[in-house]
Amino acid sequence: MTKPLPDVTPNSWEFLRDPMIRPTGFREYDARWKYPEEINLPGVTALGLGLGTQMHRRGIAPEIAVGNDYRDYSLAIKQALMLGLMQAGIRVRDIGPALSPMAYFAQFHLDVPAVAMVTASHNPNGWTGVKMGFERPLTHGPDEMAELRDIVLNGEGQPRPGGSYEFADGVREAYLDDLVGDFRISRPLKVVCATGNGTASHFASDLLRRIGVEVVGLHDRLDYTFPHYNPNPEAMEMLHDMSAAVKASGADLALGFDGDGDRCGVVDDEGEEIFADKVGVILARDLSRLYPGSTFVADVKSTGLFASDPVLRENGAKADYWKTGHSHMKRRVKALGALAGFEKSGHYFLAEPVGRGYDCGLRVAVEICKMLDRHPDQSMSDLRRALPRTWNTPTMSPHCPDEEKYTVLDRLVKKLVARAEAGEPLAGRPIKEVVTVNGARVILDNGSWGLVRASSNTPNLVVVCESGESEEEMRAIFADIDAVIRTEPSVGSYDQTI
Repeated sequence: MTKPLPDVTPNSWEFLRDPMIRPTGFREYDARWKYPEEINLPGVTALGLGLGTQMHRRGIAPEIAVGNDYRDYSLAIKQALMLGLMQAGIRVRDIGPALSPMAYFAQFHLDVPAVAMVTASHNPNGWTGVKMGFERPLTHGPDEMAELRDIVLNGEGQPRPGGSYEFADGVREAYLDDLVGDFRISRPLKVVCATGNGTASHFASDLLRRIGVEVVGLHDRLDYTFPHYNPNPEAMEMLHDMSAAVKASGADLALGFDGDGDRCGVVDDEGEEIFADKVGVILARDLSRLYPGSTFVADVKSTGLFASDPVLRENGAKADYWKTGHSHMKRRVKALGALAGFEKSGHYFLAEPVGRGYDCGLRVAVEICKMLDRHPDQSMSDLRRALPRTWNTPTMSPHCPDEEKYTVLDRLVKKLVARAEAGEPLAGRPIKEVVTVNGARVILDNGSWGLVRASSNTPNLVVVCESGESEEEMRAIFADIDAVIRTEPSVGSYDQTI
């Protein structure tokens, strides 16, 4: 295979002939580029040849399930990827347009070892990428991504005979059947189903109606121009819209899904936007009652309640805080034999006997409905108010170039660790410890905390703060963390702030 070029100008002879791939698209656990500025179709074919070569090197049986999200260019990307896979001698099982968790499900349903899902997830239009994995329910982590990057960028892709193509029909229906099972809700429940016109529009309302829920659709018609906003249930714009729809319709809650359906956001019956880590604690309380002594994994952006909540402690639940990122979390859940993992971004990893261990926003929607069915006298707001009160920021993302963000983060971590070692306070309180498993989570003596880490998928840092004392302390934590961040001139403005 010819080595891909990092820079080829669009609307040129070379662009239509030679593979072009920017190295920065190989991220911690996904491959993600702006298209066509950072990767062209020959580059995507080179990626497929490299992925197939990686499968052979690792002794993976040469068969893969491949899907694509609902964007106008995703089909072309998938076709270019499948061409490269077939060049590598891989038998391709094309499941058609899909959600990412439907592609993960296809590995089990079709009994194939590997998956490649063409999606930019919740990124805006203009982005593309691939989520891929070999060992179900796991997806590529840093080691696998680095190996794949080297194979592709060094031109080590090896053509082989034996490649083939087959369209695998009926996977969507099997996926929905699997989610529904034999569950039928016994209490009246009206749910706003918000999909931001993304891929979940073809799935979520159907699923909820099948379990007996009254559905209020919110931008749940497929439209790859995303005419209202980018489907991202972590963004306040979408959450505010969900809240308004709950208040207007008198719904019992709203469930929102991102562009590829692996995340779920929740607004309660009072229109209160519940951040996903708090929804995770609510679910963990219920699941730990059913399965006492369970372990729950939470990412470092998540609330401290997983460790401190008295109900979880009473149920013998154990908390483990781990690296943010769907691949990191899936691996940790499997390694620990945890019942579930929760990310503040809205990824939930429900393992056996609840789920299969991969992140599925629709599985979460069903489990929330089951939880409410088990508590017929309680509303979602009742379950929210039953939690200990904390004050949280949204997930905030100041811009930082991909080429610089990890170097910048290393310096910020050293500055925050030095502050703690010097006995300097943060937000007027002593620093208890600085957890550096993924960036720096600065924990104060009262359990309040602030986090800065690098985004794995976009040119940003990530900042989250939580106080168990007051909104004022939460704002003070953010102000002091931000003051350290502002010592780095390459860090830009926030996408949203408090």
